[in-house]
Amino acid sequence: MRIARASIEGTARIIVADEASTRLAPIDHPDDVLQAIASVRAGASGAWEVIDADRLDLLAPVSRPGKIIAVGLNYEDHISETGITKPERPLTFAKYASSLAGPTADIVIPDHLTAQVDYEAELTVLIGRDCGGERPATLDDIAAYTVANDVSARDVQFGDVQWTRGKSFDTFTPIGPWLVTPEEFGDPHNHRIYTTVDDETLQDDSTAAMIFDVAELLRFISDGVTLHAGDIILTGTPAGAGGFRTPPRYLQHGETVTVGVEGIGELRNRVVYRSRLTD
Repeated sequence: MRIARASIEGTARIIVADEASTRLAPIDHPDDVLQAIASVRAGASGAWEVIDADRLDLLAPVSRPGKIIAVGLNYEDHISETGITKPERPLTFAKYASSLAGPTADIVIPDHLTAQVDYEAELTVLIGRDCGGERPATLDDIAAYTVANDVSARDVQFGDVQWTRGKSFDTFTPIGPWLVTPEEFGDPHNHRIYTTVDDETLQDDSTAAMIFDVAELLRFISDGVTLHAGDIILTGTPAGAGGFRTPPRYLQHGETVTVGVEGIGELRNRVVYRSRLTD
């Protein structure tokens, strides 16, 4: 099953897709993808309107996560390119929920604050039920997988020492386009993950190259920390990030960043400097 949110006549609506059709939830259905998954599994979606998703303006499929938890340095080749010591356990940090953006929304760079904005393709997990705390989370607690771009202002990230602000400017977490349930997505460690900027491929790897797999990340992150339904976890990026290339390759005004994970789809976001929004 695949689930998304779309803007239809100015209202956020839920859509679900399977092999048979793509259907639009009724307008009185809550704007809640987890409830939509439950509705479909309960057999309540059979009468929903069949639509053509290709013509829809998709939104971020998760609108109000309580927590966005991201993982750094989780691919061996990425660690090598950064020159940072390989972590002995997962390295985690937070991103603000206000950084979320849709799969085709502009990435708006506050260019009065940063001149070194980077891309990071990431497989992302949506938590489906409250878990963790006393009982670490497992793969069974995952509702769906999606794609995120962990956009990063490197000069702010490393200038601040801690990473949150430089990765949390508005629009710095594009996500989507679809949520894909585990039974359709399959093994999360067997999918191509990539980034292109305009026509240049800059990241191209497999989620099989993760150092800490998804189950390990869940155990670590949720040990002593309650995860709530709707929280999202970004699982790290492979090699090829622009800030660690020679010379560095940062995002420029007018470029289009495409980030994808095989089996889910692609984000396609135009880069816009805030100072040139009227161009």
